[in-house]
Amino acid sequence: MKYFPHTQDDIEQMLSVAGLKSMDELYGEIPEQLLFKREFALPEAMSEVEIRSFFDTLGKKNSQLVCFAGAGVEDHYSPSIINPIISRGEFLTAYTPYQPEISQGTLQYIFEYQSMICELTGMDVTNASMYDGCTATAEAMMMCVAAAKKRNKVLLSATVNPRVRAVVETYAKYNGVVVETVVEKDGVTDLADLQAKLAGDDVAGVILAQPNFYGIIEDYSGVADMCHSKKALMVMNANPSALAVLKTPAEWGADVACGDGQTLGIPMSYGGPYVGYLACTNALVRKLPGRIVGSTTDVDGKRAFVLTLQAREQHIRREKANSNICSNQSLMALYVTIYMSLMGNKGLKEVNKLSYAGAHYLAEQLVATGKCTMAFDKPFLNEFAVKTTVCPKQIQAALLQKGILGGVRIADDMLLLCVTEQRTKAQIDMLVETIKNI
Repeated sequence: MKYFPHTQDDIEQMLSVAGLKSMDELYGEIPEQLLFKREFALPEAMSEVEIRSFFDTLGKKNSQLVCFAGAGVEDHYSPSIINPIISRGEFLTAYTPYQPEISQGTLQYIFEYQSMICELTGMDVTNASMYDGCTATAEAMMMCVAAAKKRNKVLLSATVNPRVRAVVETYAKYNGVVVETVVEKDGVTDLADLQAKLAGDDVAGVILAQPNFYGIIEDYSGVADMCHSKKALMVMNANPSALAVLKTPAEWGADVACGDGQTLGIPMSYGGPYVGYLACTNALVRKLPGRIVGSTTDVDGKRAFVLTLQAREQHIRREKANSNICSNQSLMALYVTIYMSLMGNKGLKEVNKLSYAGAHYLAEQLVATGKCTMAFDKPFLNEFAVKTTVCPKQIQAALLQKGILGGVRIADDMLLLCVTEQRTKAQIDMLVETIKNI
């Protein structure tokens, strides 16, 4: 019954309690010019068969392209067993796990998710309530400011993904945080500029990327010491899949690690939903928004899971909270947990090995065409930028005719290309041949 719409009697009873005579009076404060006065453009009722046919026809209008684009979202393999598992009742129906006696399914997979993210990043603790990598990085910025107390300046590398930077700057604008950009030099963070900007002793944190927006694996040797000597925290936005083969944020000396878990098998879906991760050292655990689940034993001595630490001010003292993260964004955390458990350490390393080999083969073949040169002479994993003698728009249009999504145009003469384990040699050769013939 609770899912049925209110009857006219229900509505009149509620209006009576509120001391109102009509629904129009209830919404009387809404300006006249904002009211929607047309009929809704809704189709007539359809049967189930008709609805399925309608959406099948609609879906066929989409073009299934071979994806060589990255820039924060990558086309990785998703094992088919994941969807049936996340549809199990103990996972799918459980919501915010305030009552551990009825939320063991949710609590367990959050615990496993936390354990795996900590293993990938090397950090001490992580949470499980982040919407995406952009907002997770913005939350990391807020953690830096909260930990510093009297400092409200954060340095943000120009080599961080522009979409991430935009969200960080939006959060900063409405939270009184000053964001300064550390310039890039030859595709990497200019450490001399970073050191100069740290000299003022007024920086709460520094946000860096690994790999960076251009796909480059940056060398951050000594950067943590540079930050800590000025009492600033070091934040690393890292691709979690790549952490299977790269040095972890903890090994670089980072205080906070963050990013998007989409690369852990979540399919590309027109912009989401994805899942952000946010991990930190034990020293910062009280500044970490969201939920932390722990393992314990129940009264019978059996293993059980509970909410170990939760920033209660997010619910009862919201004006003083470090974050407004509250909703349990964990279905996608479950998705990547199952992915990681299926792939294991060996599988994740194999994903990166295949992606690395494909990307470097593509780079070599593109340079051999004479129409592309490497934009930066720096190490990369599976994503790289090339400068082109042909307009990138023309290249992308030609590739589109072949059913290929030809990277991301990041300048008038520059393309950013990404190769994952899903790309075959035949697909790579088709891309190269198409560019060669332009």
